[in-house]
Amino acid sequence: MQVKSRHHLRSDDVGDLENAMADKLGVDLDGDTYERVEFEETDREVVLIDGEPRVASFDDELFLTVRGANVYDPGQRVVVVDSGAVSFVSDGADVMRPGITTVEGDVSEGDLVVIAEEAHGKVLAVGRARVDGSEMVGSEGKVVDSLHYVGDELYDFTG
Repeated sequence: MQVKSRHHLRSDDVGDLENAMADKLGVDLDGDTYERVEFEETDREVVLIDGEPRVASFDDELFLTVRGANVYDPGQRVVVVDSGAVSFVSDGADVMRPGITTVEGDVSEGDLVVIAEEAHGKVLAVGRARVDGSEMVGSEGKVVDSLHYVGDELYDFTG
C-alpha cells in the first residue's frame, strides 16, 4: 500500500471519530496522536492512533481495523464464530450461518461488524452484514461479507 498523504487530525475531527466509535461499538478510543493516511491506489484511509492502524474507512465509513478491535474490545456489532470457522475467516472467507454462535449488540443489514472467535474472543475480520443480527444464526447461507482480515494488506500496514 503506497502512501499518498498523511496529516494529523484536528481536535474536532478526533472528537467526532471518538464519538462515532463509542456510538457504533461502545469503545473508548484512547490516544495521544491521531493521523490520517491516504493511499495511492485505493479510496481506503487509515487513522493511526499513536502510530498504529486502529481505524480505517470501509466504503467511506470509519470503523475499527482488526488490530484496533483487538485493542479496544468492542461490545457492539460483534459476530462470534466457532472454531471450525476460524481458519476460513482468517483467510478472508465470507461468514456462513453454520459457523456463527452468537451476535453481540444490535446488528442491521448493511452494518459493519467485527468477527471474533469464541474461544478467546480474538477478532479475525471486519465485514458487512447481509442480514439483521437476529437472522444470522442458522443452518445455511452467507450472512457477512468479509472486507478486512488477519494477514491482508491493511492488517500488515505498519504506518
